[in-house]
Amino acid sequence: MGESRFFLGIERSALGRPWRERLDEAGQSRALAIAQIHGHPDLLARVLAARGVTPEGAEPHLDPTLRRLMPDPATLSDMESAAERLAAAIIAGVKIAIFGDYDVDGAASAALLSEFLTAAGVPHIVRIPDRIFEGYGPNATAIGELAPDGARLLVCVDCGTTSHAPLAEARKLGLGVIVLDHHQAPEILPDAIIVNPNRQDDLSGLGQLCAAGVTFMTLVATNRLLRARGFWKARPEPDLLLGLDLVALATIADVAPLTGLNRAFVVKGLALMRARGRPGLTALFDVAGAGGPPNVYHLGFLIGPRINAGGRIGDAALGAKLLIARDETEARRIASELDRLNKERQAVEASMLEAASAMADDARGAIVVTGEDWHQGVVGLIAGRLKERYRRPAFAIAFDGAIGTGSGRSVLGIDLGRIVRRAVESGLLLKGGGHAMAAGITLARDKLADFRAFLEDMLAEKIASRSEALLIDATLTAAGATPALYAALEKAGPYGAGNPEPIFVFPGHRITDVMPVGQGHMRWRAEAGDGAKIEGIIFRAAGEPIGEALTGLRGAPLHLAGSLALDRWNGREKVTLRLLDLAPAERPRSEHALRVREAAEG
Repeated sequence: MGESRFFLGIERSALGRPWRERLDEAGQSRALAIAQIHGHPDLLARVLAARGVTPEGAEPHLDPTLRRLMPDPATLSDMESAAERLAAAIIAGVKIAIFGDYDVDGAASAALLSEFLTAAGVPHIVRIPDRIFEGYGPNATAIGELAPDGARLLVCVDCGTTSHAPLAEARKLGLGVIVLDHHQAPEILPDAIIVNPNRQDDLSGLGQLCAAGVTFMTLVATNRLLRARGFWKARPEPDLLLGLDLVALATIADVAPLTGLNRAFVVKGLALMRARGRPGLTALFDVAGAGGPPNVYHLGFLIGPRINAGGRIGDAALGAKLLIARDETEARRIASELDRLNKERQAVEASMLEAASAMADDARGAIVVTGEDWHQGVVGLIAGRLKERYRRPAFAIAFDGAIGTGSGRSVLGIDLGRIVRRAVESGLLLKGGGHAMAAGITLARDKLADFRAFLEDMLAEKIASRSEALLIDATLTAAGATPALYAALEKAGPYGAGNPEPIFVFPGHRITDVMPVGQGHMRWRAEAGDGAKIEGIIFRAAGEPIGEALTGLRGAPLHLAGSLALDRWNGREKVTLRLLDLAPAERPRSEHALRVREAAEG
């Protein structure tokens, strides 16, 4: 199917999007070769080829291992210096301060390093800043408390790359400084040992790593030095691989691309989580009601938001404390508190989103919405919701007097972190940083209009040229959506950023039942022409055009587009569909049906 043609003829779906086939002509040739050479099912071969996998790369892609994919940590700039400095501090037994960001990546990175230092018998403290009162990254006040507390080495994780003044203050107080980060970096770096694959002079090609991935590689390099110097002869050497559950969690929650080394991290990490060996994660899985073996969806939508809730509206240190916890009772207590905070966060978010949506409806290009009484800890979620709804970059900014603190979320193909760094360098922002898909900013109120204009200049052409098409992998029927097929497709996972989950269309199925569930979600059932049935869920659809279309077109033949999921209940398995979009399967014949279709198409 050429680029000019529409999948099943759908030019405008219920979400106003055209549907196109993900696999181009060159990809079809790759799919055929993968199926013929390796004997994989045609559908799996199509999914692999549509994600750029070659016949030669098919087997390594299906079996991502650290042994094959992890390079020598020394390929990262300044890694050898960081490992040498950290190993020297450990051998000397000096007190080490860990300063982490307040999100999942920061908490996981801090927990990784804390566990390693505990195994080494090294005194250390973990410091997570308060989002509201301290803001992102190391600050002079916090650093001023570390040296009097006995710390001699400061290790910043998931932050610090742009913190010139605070890190200069740390050096004045006699602290050595190591930064383990992944955010976009300025040309001139702070005076510290900085390991960051997104440094402008880093040639490692590992820019896709989250901070926990960088931290893990640093521990590998440090442990190598400690082993060579005989440090572990007097105590048990820790198994660093047991920390890959934290790396996997951070990789998913930070929306890092699931390509290359990250795939190996996540595959190994998910296997560790299934063993339920970490009390904190086990308690959080239980309190979140995550049924079945841990998967990418659980980490991204159930576990990650609860850990983040502490940093958004509660105690920012709760996430790191949970991940480090070894006492099951304490782990359950923290998990319950995070679950409570997450519910509170959802209520705050709902109120803010209503106001933000009204402003976004009139926006052009990139979306920038502001509020006077908004909670700073929730603006990132608002930006994310707007990005999902309008399919373009969005910023949400909470103003307190003359200063606004905000977060941005981006879409594939637009590197928001790089754009924010340019805005900082242009004097439009007081502070700002991030990575491709997310960024944080601080700006003066009198620069708001200039910032909007800057985004318009930077992004208008990119947004206009982006394809809004929903990319379809293949068609399926209710009868064909079997657990065996699901298991075959899972071999090409884990799916996520950089390795998108397959999207299938179920053509000509009729909706037989629709019911609201949870907070704005809808559960539905459908039947194919042969009587086979499938059911599933569509998230945050109640009151939205797609939800109204789902209800209004009940009984009519529809093309249903979505991703497969596996439900397990009482020892039985069945495949369900997470509905993403839909379109009428035939032209309406009545005036009423025409009105319903017009409503569905906006």
